[in-house]
Amino acid sequence: MDFFENPHRERIEKELRSFLPAELTANWAEKAVGKAKWKQDVEALTKAISEPVWDFLSRGGKRWRPMLMLMCCEAVGGKPSETLPFAVIPELIHNGSLIVDDIEDNSDLRRGKPVLHRIFGVDIAVNAGNVLYFLPLIAIRDSDLPEKTKSKAYETIITQLLKCHLGQATDIYWHSGKAQNIPTEKEYLQMCANKTGSVACMAAKLGALLGGGSEKQIGALGEFAEAAGVAFQIKDDILNVESSEGIGKEFGDDISEGKRTLMVIHTLNTAHASATEKKRLLEILNLRTKDKSLIAEAIAVIKKHGSIDYARKTALQLLEEAWQEADKVLPESEVKNQMKGFAQLLINRSV
Repeated sequence: MDFFENPHRERIEKELRSFLPAELTANWAEKAVGKAKWKQDVEALTKAISEPVWDFLSRGGKRWRPMLMLMCCEAVGGKPSETLPFAVIPELIHNGSLIVDDIEDNSDLRRGKPVLHRIFGVDIAVNAGNVLYFLPLIAIRDSDLPEKTKSKAYETIITQLLKCHLGQATDIYWHSGKAQNIPTEKEYLQMCANKTGSVACMAAKLGALLGGGSEKQIGALGEFAEAAGVAFQIKDDILNVESSEGIGKEFGDDISEGKRTLMVIHTLNTAHASATEKKRLLEILNLRTKDKSLIAEAIAVIKKHGSIDYARKTALQLLEEAWQEADKVLPESEVKNQMKGFAQLLINRSV
C-alpha cells in the first residue's frame, strides 16, 4: 500500500477541519480559551488565524507525521480510532514551524505557492504560525486521558518543540555565514534531528504512548521516527538540487539561502575537492544569491564530488539502523510491515 494513500489520511483531514474550522465562532473561542469577559471579535480571529492557516493547509502536504502517529499506536496494540483526535497535534505544529521558517529564510514559495507572509503579511503569518504551536495542546487538555498520560504527552511535546527550535537556531546561524568553522557531519545530523526529526519523534512517541506501548517501544519508535525525519530532510535537500519538479520550492533555494546541507559539508570536507572549489562554494553560499548561473555553479561542484550519492546512502543507513531497533520491540503485524515500507518510501520518493 502507498503510505501517502493511507486510509487514515481522509480521517485526519476531517479532524483538522473539526479542530480548526474555516470560520471561527464565539463558541470555538470559548472552548479554546474560556468565556470572554467582554466580546471576542470572531471576524478578526477568522481572518487572521483560520483563513491564513487553511490557505496553508489546503496546499496539500503529505500528512505523514499524523499517519505515522496512528501507525505507531496500532503497532503497539492500540486503537487508531481512539488516538485519531490527537493526530492534529504533530500536523499543526509542523505547519506552524514551516510558516515561521519561511519568514526566517525569506523564502518565496512553499508547496508551489507564495509563502504565507507574502500573501497576508509578516505580522499575521508570525502570529498564525505561533498559534499552531499552542493550539494543539487543547486536544490533550480537554481529553479524558489519565493525568499521568497527559503529563507524559505534555512533556513529549515540550521537549520536541524545544529541540525543533534548537535545530532552527543552529541552521540559521550556519547559513547566515556567522559560523567560524565548517559544521561537521555529526553536527549536521544533530541539527536535522532537532529541526526536522523532532516533530516526527513527537508523533511516534505520542502514538505509542496513547496506544499503551511500553517504555522500550515508545523509545525505539521515537528513535525510528527521528531518523525518518532526518532522512526526509536529507531527501528534501537532494531534491532541491536535483530537480525543480514537484518540490514546491524554487530550484536551488537551499543554495540561495546558504544552507549547509550534508552534501555541502561532504564536498567541503572531501579530499577530492580542491581548495579553490571549496572556497568558491562557500563564497556562493555566503552571497545568498538568486543568480541562476551561480546556483548552477555551486550545484555542479557538489555533484562533481559524489556528494548527492553520499547523502542518499547516509539517509538509508540511518533509517536501516533505527528500524532494526524498532523491529526488536514490535510484535509482527501488517502495520509493522507498512511502517518498514514507509521508511523506504521517504528515501525513494521523487517529490
